[in-house]
Amino acid sequence: MVLLKPLTENDFPQLISWVDNERLLKEWSDPMFTYPLTTEQLHQYLQHANQPRKSEVFAYKALDAATGDVVGQISLAHLNWNDSTGRISSVLVGDEALRCRGYGQAMVKALLKIGFEKLGLRRISLGVYDFNSPAIRCYQRCGFHHIGTLRHVVRYQDEYWSSVEMSIMQHEWRQTGAETQAA
Repeated sequence: MVLLKPLTENDFPQLISWVDNERLLKEWSDPMFTYPLTTEQLHQYLQHANQPRKSEVFAYKALDAATGDVVGQISLAHLNWNDSTGRISSVLVGDEALRCRGYGQAMVKALLKIGFEKLGLRRISLGVYDFNSPAIRCYQRCGFHHIGTLRHVVRYQDEYWSSVEMSIMQHEWRQTGAETQAA
């Protein structure tokens, strides 16, 4: 359903147009980004990205396999090559009309395939805010397990957000047969 290709400078305008408010930026992004999202911030983010066995970040655009349209963005970050671990740091289906249609799940599955098969990771984790029920269900469908909740980790205006921490091990992913299902 989706193909992942490295995020490039040419993708910045579309990504910036999708992240059109401060709350969405806070929900989607790495703490290094501030609102409004700028090309300078994205350049810095990608400066050392997507280099096998060197980078701590692999950032991708997601393309609809049938149409070739860019539908989202996803990153695998905090890579620890010594421990063979990584962390999904952002998942965004850009157009609101395309959300809850399976793109997010397809993006995560494709990223797991890259992480486990191409990068040789043994564990991939993520954090998702506890109010984001659709994302939590998506990650569970992809095989992630709830490992705990970090309470009040982020402040947004007058709210404190808690993060549901989830992970999946390479052997769990293989047991689901996911490696044969992902594009």
